[in-house]
Amino acid sequence: TAWSLLAATWSLLATAWSLLASAFLGALALLQQGPATRRGGGLEISELLQDLLRYGKTKRGSEQLPAWLRLLQVPKRWFTHFYVVSVLWNGFLLICLFRAEFLGESLPSWIQDIHHALGRDSHRKDKDGEHFSALLVLLLLWLHSCRRLAECLWTSVFSNGVIHIVQYCFGLGYYIAVGSTVLCQVPTNGRNGKKLSVQICWHHIIGVMMYIWASLHQHRCLAILANLRKSRSGKVVSLSHSVPFGDWFESVSCPHYFAELLIYVSMAITLGIHNVTWWCVVMYVLFNQALAAVLCHEFYQKNFSSYPKHRKAFIPLVF
Repeated sequence: TAWSLLAATWSLLATAWSLLASAFLGALALLQQGPATRRGGGLEISELLQDLLRYGKTKRGSEQLPAWLRLLQVPKRWFTHFYVVSVLWNGFLLICLFRAEFLGESLPSWIQDIHHALGRDSHRKDKDGEHFSALLVLLLLWLHSCRRLAECLWTSVFSNGVIHIVQYCFGLGYYIAVGSTVLCQVPTNGRNGKKLSVQICWHHIIGVMMYIWASLHQHRCLAILANLRKSRSGKVVSLSHSVPFGDWFESVSCPHYFAELLIYVSMAITLGIHNVTWWCVVMYVLFNQALAAVLCHEFYQKNFSSYPKHRKAFIPLVF
């Protein structure tokens, strides 16, 4: 039955990602209640929450925070570290999975121990297509991290914005967790010396095509944002914020966040659509990026009186 299938595919990882998604949905709901106020010289819980969630241009009034709270802020340009960690960690996982699937080797014992506790039963009978799907998604995730690292180093122009140290640590942990989640979608006991049989299915083709399409648009939108601060010769001339136009910016305020969601949806399709755990990851990305998009949309509307009223925050024509 449908219920037994859901119970069989649900895991500890799915629960963890669902809880994270619920937390960001709750944070989004709380922020819609309006700005926090100070009372008696102290800080309200809601103000602390906003300080924890906002970053960059959306982090307003950080200079008015107590000195000890300002010490917990790090430069937003440290976003680059996320992708350095992701390239190294997910590249390592990719090599391990490649050797296990194509050369018949076993994964390192410590990975087997961790993933036996978090992933699926290693004795479960899996199809070759599932193994290849996981390998392909891990490759896409690694390529995504490589591109984002290159954009952080050579395309994006970071201002003097800051992020909370908790956000920074969470971001580092996220890219370790998301790659590990992919690896948990296949048994960790190897293939008993058998090499992987590559079976390209329709969902692999659709997923990869959607991944390429969303990645191209994300890069274009990030380039548009960077060019707002550059001269025609490519020299950085300003760190101020301006209203972006072109590509998906004509429909939404944060098309690069929308593209990020589509990239993770494309990975869900590549895995074969039925993978419950990865759809929980997609739900997390949905609410996480929606929260960031709403804050950016709010910033644009408050700081630019002529900001296009037809633009949505996150999803064209919807939200």
